[in-house]
Order: sequence, then structure tokens, then C-alpha cells
Amino acid sequence: MDESGDMGFSDKSSKWFLFTLAIIGNDKAMEKVIKKVWKTIHKKHKHLGELHASNEKVETILKTLRLLSEIDDLKIVTIILNKKKVYLDLQEQKNYLYNYTANIVLDRLINTNILDKNEHISLIVDRKDTKKNLRENFISYITKAMYRRDHKKFKMTLISSHDNKCLQAVDFISWAIFRKYERGDFEFYEVIKNKIIDEKLLFP
Repeated sequence: MDESGDMGFSDKSSKWFLFTLAIIGNDKAMEKVIKKVWKTIHKKHKHLGELHASNEKVETILKTLRLLSEIDDLKIVTIILNKKKVYLDLQEQKNYLYNYTANIVLDRLINTNILDKNEHISLIVDRKDTKKNLRENFISYITKAMYRRDHKKFKMTLISSHDNKCLQAVDFISWAIFRKYERGDFEFYEVIKNKIIDEKLLFP
């Protein structure tokens, strides 16, 4: 799972915020995509050890998205927060709003009936630079919510995207969807949209 946009509510903040989930049985296929793209560009451009959509050229982004769209069992669920419609009291509770939005993504995922309650589910989320207590609160909030849904074999892990190629892949997907809403740019979204099984606006 990755995010795009920000949780700010100033004039300089993004208009939208979204979470994107990429569901896959074997993450090796997503890793191979990032490895393949990396091999074709790292000798030509300077990188900090990871691919990040916002730092790449258009051709690199399109190639990555095309390769991801060819993965047979890849499915995408995304929740898009319309920040203009967020109540003022929630704007003052950004951490709660963040956790609440992430939980809605999982709720949408469960409603698609993809997840089997008896399966082991591993959710990998970009660790970002949040404080330790906020990270622990996030894990606790989501894990308890999944347990209440009777998904007892759920495990959530926060990992740096630098150390996880699947997170780098989801970054490209989330960025493409975000461009559609934030800038009205459908070029990248169109490449990956065939894999989106649920796309929901929160506070439409």
C-alpha cells in the first residue's frame, strides 16, 4: 500500500489524497518489473537506490506501468479523499483522518470478496518518516480493524520503499491515479486502469 498527495489543508497543499493497494499472490512479479526497469536506466541517470515515479522521465513511468499492467494476478484498490469535503474538525485530526482513510481502503478490499479469512494476509506499507509512536498507532489501528472483521491471520509491516521493490512499483500506480485527480491527466492512469477493481471517492 502506498499514498499520494498530502494531509495538509492550506492553499499550497494537494487537493486530493489517496491510498492505493496492489493485491498480488506472489510479489516476485512486481519485483521483476522494477529490476527490469532499473537495469535499463540506472547507467544513464543518477538514482538514490530506488525508483520513484515523481523523479522519473515520462518514458520510464509509462514503461513501468505497462509492465505492471501485464501481471496476470495484479489487482488494484484505491480510495481517493476529496479534501475539500473534509469536515473542519477532521482537518484538525490529521493522524486520525490518515488512519481512517487507510482503514476504508481495506474495507473496500474486503467488500470485493478477494480476501479469504483463512488466508495469511501480509500488508506492506511505506514507513515514510513518521514518528515511532505514530507508526505504532497506525499498525495497531489497522490490525485491530482487520481482527474485528475476523481476519485473524493479518500482519502489517512498515518498510522503507528504498528496501522494498514492490512498494516502488505501487508508487508508480498510486502516482498515476493521483495525476488523474490532481491534474486531470489521464495518460498514465489509462495504462494501468485495467487492473483497478475498485476506485472509490471518500467524501464525494
